[in-house]
Parts: sequence; structure tokens; C-alpha cells
Amino acid sequence: MTAPKVDLTNSIYHDNDAARDHLETLLWPDGPFCPRCGVTGDRITKLKGRSTRPGVHKCKDCRKPFTVTIGTVMERSKVPLCKWVLAAQLMSSSKKGMSALQLQRMLGTNYETAWFLFHRLRECATDLERGPIGGKNKVIEADETYIGGKARNKAFGPPPKKQAVFSLVERGGEVRSFHVADVSAKTLRRILFTTASRKSYLMTDEATTYTSTGRGFAGHGTVNHGAKEYVRGKFWSTNTVESYFALLKRGVYGSFHNVSEAHLHRYLAEFDFRYNTRKISDAERADELLRGAKGKRLHYRQPDETAHA
Repeated sequence: MTAPKVDLTNSIYHDNDAARDHLETLLWPDGPFCPRCGVTGDRITKLKGRSTRPGVHKCKDCRKPFTVTIGTVMERSKVPLCKWVLAAQLMSSSKKGMSALQLQRMLGTNYETAWFLFHRLRECATDLERGPIGGKNKVIEADETYIGGKARNKAFGPPPKKQAVFSLVERGGEVRSFHVADVSAKTLRRILFTTASRKSYLMTDEATTYTSTGRGFAGHGTVNHGAKEYVRGKFWSTNTVESYFALLKRGVYGSFHNVSEAHLHRYLAEFDFRYNTRKISDAERADELLRGAKGKRLHYRQPDETAHA
């Protein structure tokens, strides 16, 4: 069955009122509720005065006005809501990612605005309540890779620093990716034991960093990449996690070209999100991304940073 195509002429991508209605449907499925005191129903009034900006509601309990963007990554943003919705659709539909420069050209904004939009949406892609992957009779593939340029491609200056990425993929299920400082047994063991169910069967390459950790799972199988062994018996392989790395690297090298160490975890969240929602349509994925905006208000300076400024 062919997935329905996204209609970019839809008014939610060009009209702020339509975009606001769309966001209210996604973020308020049971009707408006006050983000400050949590009341809903007849305790909420929609303001319709001529001097009132569109979309404002008022709580009868705390008597504070609010809109659907309060308490989300869109709060206090001057970017039109229709551009937020369109940016979410473009990110969700781009299998290998989209650069901020490309978004700038498509939205007609400046680069800083496009960069701001995509990083806020990457925060939406972060799942704060996700549980462990795997379980009884399930296979978890684990592997590490490195993101960064090659020294031979740089004519001057020091060689580019490579960043280590560690990913776990449940076959037929979800992926969890982490930017790690090193790929030592201690670091990987902590992530494996807190991210994957120990009832799972662990599949890795022959690296000795997994030897002792593998004993903590229901089973541990390996393939010898050093001997050019990639599949054995149609079961022993790490091809699923390698396929994920292929998508990630094509995005980094082909779309972004360079990813800073400070923001690598955000890009990993974006690619994890698209992989984990691969079985739904692009439009459904964009809606799911926008739902993730709830409860993630971001400040230019975080409170702890301001306190020490």
C-alpha cells in the first residue's frame, strides 16, 4: 500500500490561523487546558476581542492568558506558526536530513532563523519517556562508528576531530544512539545495561569491549569483521545497525557536511526519530514531531547558566 503524499499546498503550511488550529488539534486533543494550573473545560475562555491577538485563551482560575505555544519550543518565537509546521514537515520527510541553508531557501528566512527552527525541532524529536528496547526472544545489535572528516581531505591545519557514536538497534524495532566520549568497555556497558533489556540476545562484532558485557545478556553472538565476515547463517550479523549508520553518515556528509561536537546529540535524536517512526507516513511523522514540542520550553540561556553569569 502506497503511503499518502503530503500536499504542500495545504493551508497549514501558508496560513497562520490554519497552522494554529492544526497545532491546537495536536497539542490539545481534549480541548484547551491551562499550562500553568492545568484546568480545562468550561474554566477556559477563548478571547475574541478586536485588540486580542488570535489564539489567546484565558484561565478563569489563575486568570492568566495563554496560547497553544506556551510551554513548547515555539513559545515567544516570532517565527510564523505556518513556517514552524512546514519546517516540521520538511524535516520529517527528508530521510537523510535537510540543511539549514536549504530550509532558509525554502522558507524565505535568514540562516539564523532556519538554524533556530531545526534545532528546536530536533529537541521535539527527543523522547524523554522512552523505555528500554529489546526483551525475551529479541535481538539487539550494538556497534560504534565515528563522525568527522578525514585528515587526507584537509589541506591545512590539524586533522579534524572524530566524534564517537554508539547505537543499539532492536531488529524490527527502534534505535537508540549516543554521542560518547570514548568506546571503552566501561562506557558501553553502562549504556547497554540501562538502554537494552538483559533478556535480549546481544549481537556485536568481535571487539573485546563487548566480551564481558555480553555475559550480562540472555546470549551474545559475534561476527568477525576483521576476517571480512559480515553474515553467518542468516542470523549472526550487525547489518541492521550498519544500515542505520549508512543513513546517518549520508546525512552528515551529504546534507550537513559538518556537525559540531556540541550539537551532535541533537542530530542523533533527529535520525533516531525518523528511523523509529519509519512505519508511518510523512504527514503522521510530522504530526508526531510537533506533539513532541509540548513541555520543552527552551531559553537562550538556561537557568543554571544565568545564575553563574
